[in-house]
Formats: sequence, structure tokens, C-alpha cells
Amino acid sequence: MMKEDWVETALIDVCEVLDNLRKPINSSERKKRIEGKVESELYPYYGATGQVGFIDDFLTDGDYVLIGEDAAPFLDCTKNVAYKISGKTWVNNHAHILKSLLNNDFLLHFLNQFQYKNYVTGTTRLKLTQGALKRMPVWVAPLPIQRAIVSKIETLFSDLDKGIADLKKAQEQLKIYRQAVLKKAFEGELTREWREQQTDLPTAEELLEQIKKERQKHYEQQLEEWKQAVKDWEENGEERKRPGKPQQPKETSYLNEEVRNLSRLPKSWEYVCPEQVASPEKYSIGIGPFGSNLKVSDYKDSGVPLIFVKNITRNDYSLNLKYISSEKFDELFAHSVKPLDILITKMGDPPGDCSIYPENSPLGIITSDCLKFRVWQKYANRMYFKYCIESVSIKEQLGLITQGVAQKKISTSRFKTLLFPFAPLQEQHQIVKEIESRLSVCDKVEQNITEALEKSEALRQSILKKAFEGKLLSKAEIEACRREADYEPASALLERIRKERPSGK
Repeated sequence: MMKEDWVETALIDVCEVLDNLRKPINSSERKKRIEGKVESELYPYYGATGQVGFIDDFLTDGDYVLIGEDAAPFLDCTKNVAYKISGKTWVNNHAHILKSLLNNDFLLHFLNQFQYKNYVTGTTRLKLTQGALKRMPVWVAPLPIQRAIVSKIETLFSDLDKGIADLKKAQEQLKIYRQAVLKKAFEGELTREWREQQTDLPTAEELLEQIKKERQKHYEQQLEEWKQAVKDWEENGEERKRPGKPQQPKETSYLNEEVRNLSRLPKSWEYVCPEQVASPEKYSIGIGPFGSNLKVSDYKDSGVPLIFVKNITRNDYSLNLKYISSEKFDELFAHSVKPLDILITKMGDPPGDCSIYPENSPLGIITSDCLKFRVWQKYANRMYFKYCIESVSIKEQLGLITQGVAQKKISTSRFKTLLFPFAPLQEQHQIVKEIESRLSVCDKVEQNITEALEKSEALRQSILKKAFEGKLLSKAEIEACRREADYEPASALLERIRKERPSGK
């Protein structure tokens, strides 16, 4: 619906497109040009969505609006596609340079609410050509209304930004609270009273001795099964590969100097390394296959699912599923995961995001940047160890074991040197209850904050939409604009611009 005294026209009618002022310089050339210079000698270098570096000279000097030519989020209504620059700057060829003949801020806000779907081309990398840009329809309001709209938008955005900052601060406080809960949990503080009320609680040392005996018993059973398998193999004419002999359980301890400075534990607890509490099954700890063993060409549309880092970090195992054949799965069985395995990211600063592969999920294969840890559920609570990996104690150890590594990355051997605070099994269960009773409240608050942040972004777009529908200003505010000396209908303003504009501009 046409707003009173507004007019619709092409963007080129109300601004200059100054793409002749832009020039690309590759990063290596820029690096050479700024080498040895201090920041005060340099000028901002801009690209599609903002500043991308510095350079030792400038091509523009003034106030301009930039909008991406390519690589801008044209179809994402929660992100800006245009921004302002001021002063001496250099712009590359990934952004169009605009100078409004009306009000730069009015143009900026218009561009950040415009629907670009029918004006951009391409699939993975959208492009807004200069021709499409120039013919984009824009709403032109009388100058006083433009100023009033800009002022009101900025006031509302300022209030909105303050609210968003408060929400993000609350998010950070929740992270601190979460870590405080985990810290107290794995120092034995959350279960202190519970522990004092127990009369027949075995110690972690006794539990570890029981695990050791059970592991030896499991090995002996495997050994007997292996002997029978070898006998069958020999009787069948040795057609298949000879069965591999199971490995003798070995004592594992990594109490090295780097990690001795850990929190003191309750008397009934011990520090353990992953191998001491891992399932006795073969391949209970391991990383994904190297790229040479699992190529993109192995991916199928169905079969055995592959698990990627994003599945772990987002705790969502339905994201962009890729598969391999059952034959490839057999080949990569050492990297297989099954339901309730703890899955961990190898990369990060520090690495160690983790989640539990959901119950009732199919067998899968982890990819190269993932690690699996299958605890012995008879003696270890997997949720206990999942929370432990998320705690500051383990994060600090991960920082230590990846020091001196060019890229922060957990290897299987490094992971095995981690030391987990190990409580008696009954206490592990109680600790998980104590953690979850606190974090469930935390999770609900965090969900509310996330939803509020999403609504804030939607509100930003709603403000802009109302502004260019002529619905942002009240009747009183519009009447005040009409009393200003330079008020004239947009049609008259546009005609005046056409007359005053130099030909060819």
C-alpha cells in the first residue's frame, strides 16, 4: 500500500553507484605493502561483509554505504548485507560502493530489510550484479520523515542491542555456573553429605582391583575362544586369514609430572586413565580413519552412517547423514561406534566437545576428527565420564597434552594419558543425579535465552519492515515532520534530484 507522500523508484534514481572507486589487492600483496608499518600509517580494507584487513593507501575518502556483490548473506534475514564506511578507506571488488543522494542511513536500513531473492543469481555463492542493484525498487520518503525514521530505528536498535548484550552476558554466566557445578561434582563436594551417610561403600581402589581381575578373566575367555578359532581355521584348510591372538591386559598409569597438580580427591576416590575403565572389548578407544582409508568417493546414499564433528558438537546425529557400504564398514571396523559410546571431537582450543551416541542408533563409523571412548558400564557410569570430559579439570589437562602441537588435536595416545577422578560406582550414579538436577534448570534457562535471542533478531527485521511500510512513526511524529522547513512530497524531492543530478550519474 502506497504511503502518503512517499514514492517508489529504482535505486539508481536516488544514489550513485561508485564501483569505479574499488580495486582488489590480494592478501600476499597487502601483506608486503603493510610490512613494517604501524596501524596509524594504514587504512581499512573492506570486502563483501566488512573489513578484511589493512593497506597502506586509500581510494575513498568520505561516507559511503557498501553492499556485497557476492558472498554476502542475501537470503538470511537475520544478517545484514549492507554496512557503512567513513573516512579514508580502500574497497575491493566484492562490495558495491553507494552514496545516497538522500540519506545514507535511510539507504542502509532499506538495504538491510530488502528481499533479494529475485535480484541475486547463483547457487552456492550468490551474486548481486551492478545491473540488478541499480534496478532494485526503493521507497523514497520526504527528507524529514527519512531523518525521523533513521532516528527511531537507531533508538529502538540501541535498546534492542542492550537487551541482546544482557542476554549474552546471562549466557556466559550460565557457562560459568555449569563449570562450577562440574568442578564441585568431580572434587566430591556435591556428594559429601551423601558419602558420609554410606556405611558399606567400596573404595575406588577396591573397584579398580575388581576391574583388573574381571579384565584378566575376560582375556582368558578370549584366549580360549581364539585357540578354538585357530583350531577350526587349521581344520578348514587355512583358507581365511589366521585369527588374531587377543592382547594380554597391561597395567596402565600415566601419573606424570605434567598432571600431578590436580585437585585433591576424597579418600575413597582415585585418579584413573581411560584404559583402566574402558570396555574390555577390542577397539574401545580410538580415532576415526585417516583420509586415505575413507575417501569422499566411499560415501553412499544409504548404508552404515558416518559420524562427523558437527554431529557431536550439536548433539544431533541426523545432520546431513552420509553413509558407507557394509563392505567398507567391515574394512573400517576398528573405527566403529555403537549406541551409548562417548564421542569426542579431536580438534579445538582446547579440543574435547563430546556427546553420547544415542541409544537404539545403528552401528556407525567415526570420521577422522572424532574419537570414541567406550566405558565399561558394569563399573563406570558413561554419563559420569561424559560430564567429566566437559569439566574444567579435563579441559585443563587437554590444554597441557596439546601444548607444543601446531594444531590443537587429541591423538589416541594423548587421550590415554588423561586422568579422570574416579569414584565408587554408587557414588558415580549419585553424582550424575546431582549434576543433572542442577543443570536441568540451567538448560531450561539457556533455552529461554536462546529463544529470546532469536526473537530479538526477528524483532530487528520487524522494525525495519515497519519502517519501510510507513508504519514506524506515529501520527504525531509524522505531523512534526510535515512542519519542518524542508518537507516536501517524495515525488517533488525525486524530481529535484533528477534536475540537480549531473548527467550520466
